[in-house]
Amino acid sequence: LSAPFKELPPKYFYDERGSQLFERITELPEYYPTRAERAILDARAREIVDVAGTSMLIELGSGSAAKTRCLFDAMRDADALEAYVPVDISEEITRETATRLSGEYDGLRVHGVVCDYETHLERIPREPGGLIAFLGGTIGNFHPQVRRSFLARIASLMYPEDRFLLGTDLVKDRTRLEAAYNDSAGVTAEFNRNVLFVLNRELGADFDPAAFAHRAFWDEVNWWIDVRLRSLSDQTVTIPAIDMEVEFAEREEMRTEISAKFTREQLEEIYAEVGLELVEWWTDQDGLFALSLARSV
Repeated sequence: LSAPFKELPPKYFYDERGSQLFERITELPEYYPTRAERAILDARAREIVDVAGTSMLIELGSGSAAKTRCLFDAMRDADALEAYVPVDISEEITRETATRLSGEYDGLRVHGVVCDYETHLERIPREPGGLIAFLGGTIGNFHPQVRRSFLARIASLMYPEDRFLLGTDLVKDRTRLEAAYNDSAGVTAEFNRNVLFVLNRELGADFDPAAFAHRAFWDEVNWWIDVRLRSLSDQTVTIPAIDMEVEFAEREEMRTEISAKFTREQLEEIYAEVGLELVEWWTDQDGLFALSLARSV
């Protein structure tokens, strides 16, 4: 917030309220990524499980694990469902998910981990032969250098038998992309402003969320959706916990998220740079979204 162009990490969206708001976003008619990814999982879960050859699923940013049930069911049907490690920054959601899944799947060992997987990746318990899943297109929220470092760390931690399942949103026309982040019901705008509620609660800040407008647009140079909050007036925000005052000019924008989109060729290049190799590639019928399976090399 002290930089000339202010920016907040999108992980701070995800307290309990933020996680609930995002679940609502996934059900909106404009927001295609979740439906497209779910369609791939519905159609290809058994194939993914067969190719990965795993009995342990480690999910980064697990949330409610709604989509992951396709993989659970396929692993159970293949008599290969033994352990699940949901990893999320929200303790409430992680506890709820672990408790619910333990009751739904007989004999499933669930070890929930509450942490920031960007910085505490090495804390995640693992056994050889695990499937590390990072779904929902969340990798697009990382700036290129951070994304490269994160994927390289995953590659370095993987056993030879491990596999990495990554969800990526694909490049498409501007109209469809921008509509997905500017829904008519205003849920995405509410989700965007939730980061201010989090800072108010956790750091004693005095942001007025109503004094900021949601803005999201396609950046065709960087191939990402740029999500921002625009100050509606000149204002000063105090953040007592870190002894900070932040000045906002009228119409000044603060970035809260990017959401990069990819092509298969681009992703293969990224994998090669970080020590991963593409094993399989699946898309939905309309080619909106992709799941890729990779191994370390």
